[in-house]
Amino acid sequence: MKVIQSLGILLFLIGLTIFTVMPFLGNYTLSQELVLANTKEIHQEKMAEILKPMYGETYATNFSFISAFNENFSAYNDALKDESKWDEVIWDDYSFPLAQSSLSSPVRDNPWLFFGLSIGLAVLGGLMYNLPKHQDEPAGVKNNGIFHSSMKNRGWMGMITGAYLILFYIILYWFPAYIVNQVWMVTPLSMILSGNPASQWFLYGTIYTLAIIVMGVRMFRKYKGNKYQQLRTASVMFFQTAFAFLIPEILVLLNQPYFDFKNIWPLDYDFFYDYQIATFLSSGGVGMFMLIWGILLIVIGVPTFTYFFGKRWYCSWVCGCGGLAETVGDPYRQLSDKSLKAWKYERVIVHSVLVLAVVMTALTIANYFSGFALLGNATNQLHSFYGFAIGSVFAGVVGTGFYPFMGNRVWCRFGCPLAAYLGLVQRFKSRFRITTNGGQCISCGNCSTHCEMGIDVRWYAQRGQEIVRASCVGCGVCSSVCPRGVLKLENGLTENRINEMPIIIGNDSIKINA
Repeated sequence: MKVIQSLGILLFLIGLTIFTVMPFLGNYTLSQELVLANTKEIHQEKMAEILKPMYGETYATNFSFISAFNENFSAYNDALKDESKWDEVIWDDYSFPLAQSSLSSPVRDNPWLFFGLSIGLAVLGGLMYNLPKHQDEPAGVKNNGIFHSSMKNRGWMGMITGAYLILFYIILYWFPAYIVNQVWMVTPLSMILSGNPASQWFLYGTIYTLAIIVMGVRMFRKYKGNKYQQLRTASVMFFQTAFAFLIPEILVLLNQPYFDFKNIWPLDYDFFYDYQIATFLSSGGVGMFMLIWGILLIVIGVPTFTYFFGKRWYCSWVCGCGGLAETVGDPYRQLSDKSLKAWKYERVIVHSVLVLAVVMTALTIANYFSGFALLGNATNQLHSFYGFAIGSVFAGVVGTGFYPFMGNRVWCRFGCPLAAYLGLVQRFKSRFRITTNGGQCISCGNCSTHCEMGIDVRWYAQRGQEIVRASCVGCGVCSSVCPRGVLKLENGLTENRINEMPIIIGNDSIKINA
C-alpha cells in the first residue's frame, strides 16, 4: 500500500507541475480581425487603432504579449484620464479574450491530452494516495501526528501550499490572461456541457468539483464506520457536482439562465442586481421560477430548515464553500484559532459583512424600482467594492488560500454573510444544539482541537453545558473524535435546548450564554 501511495504522490506532483508550466507554452500573434471579433461593437474601432502596433508581431510568452497590450491600452486610457475625459475611457478589460484568441500552442491543439496529463494525473494520483489510507486500521477517527506534519501544522510544506493557492486565486480573479492555456484545455468539456467555450470560471469550477470528489474519497476512508460523516461527505459531493457544476452548465445548453439552485442570498450577493433580475424576467417561465425559488429560499427556506436542523443543513451538507472546506480543507481544521479574542473578532467581522450585504441589496432594489434615479452611481460603486473585497479577496484569496495558515473555515467563520444569517436563526430560534455529559469528560481536548469553527468545545463539555453557538456548523467531528461519547448532536424541543442546570461530577460549573 505504501508503494501505491508513493506512486500516487508522484503522479499528483507530475500533474501539478504540468498544470503549472502550461502558461509558458505557445506564442501569441494578434491581428485586426481578432480584435474586432473579441471586443464590444462600441469599442471595436478604437481598440483596433490602439492595438495596431501589435499586429503581425509574434510574442514568445504571455508575459511579453500582455506587457505589450497593457503598454498600448494603458497609454490611451491614461491620456484620457489626465484630461478628465471619463466618458471616453475604456473600462472593459480585453486582455483575456485577446490573449485567448491569439494563442497558438500545443495545449490549444491537443486539449484532451493536456487535460489528462495535468488534471487527469493529479486526480488519479490523489485517488491512489487516498484509497489505501486507513485500510488496515479499525473504525474510528485517527488524527495521529498532525502537529508533527510539515503540511498540516504550518510547516514549510503548508506554507508552500498556501502560497500556491493564494497565487492561483490572484491570477484567476485579476489576471486570467496568464492562464489561457489552462482555459483552452477545458474548452472541449465546456462545449459538451454548455455548448460554449470555457472561461476561467469554468476552469475553476472543474478543478473545484474534482478536488471535492478526490478529497471526499479521503473523508470516506478517514471516517469509515461513522455513518453521519460519510452521509455528510456524500451530500456535499453530490450538491457540488450536480447543482453547482453540471446543472447550471446544462441550463445554458438549453438556452436558459445560468443558475445554481442551492446558492442563496446573501452568499449569492448579486441575486438582486439589475442584470440578474432582467435575465430572470426575460427568460419566461423558467426565469420566473428561478427568481421565485431564490426568494422563497431566503424568506422561508432558510429560517424553516435552520429552525429544525440548525445551520448544518446548509453549511455542512449543501454549501460548496463548506464542501471544499470539509474535504480539501479537512487536514487543516485543527489550525483554527480557539481564543476568546478570535471569537470577538469573528462576531464583529461576519455580522458587519452581513450588514453590508443587506444595505447593498436594499439600495439595489430601491434603485431598480426607481429607475436608478436614487444613488445609481453610488450603488454601482458599492457593487464593485463588495465584489472585490468580499466576493474575491475574502471568499477566494483568503477564504481558501489561507487553509494552511488559519484553518479550513476562514471564510465560513469570519466572512460568509449567509453563515451569519443562518447563525442568528440557529442561536435564537432553532431546535439544534450539541448536548454534553460533563461527568464523562476527561478533558482530552480532542473536541476543541478539531473544531473548525474555533469553538472551545471542551470548555462546555467540562461543565456539562449544552453548546448553542451561532458559529457552529454541526459538522459533528467533535462528537466523532470524543473517546468517551460526551457530545451528541440533537434536534430536540426548543424548551430543552439550553441546559441551565448541568449535571457534572465535582464543583459547581461556571456557565456562560454564548
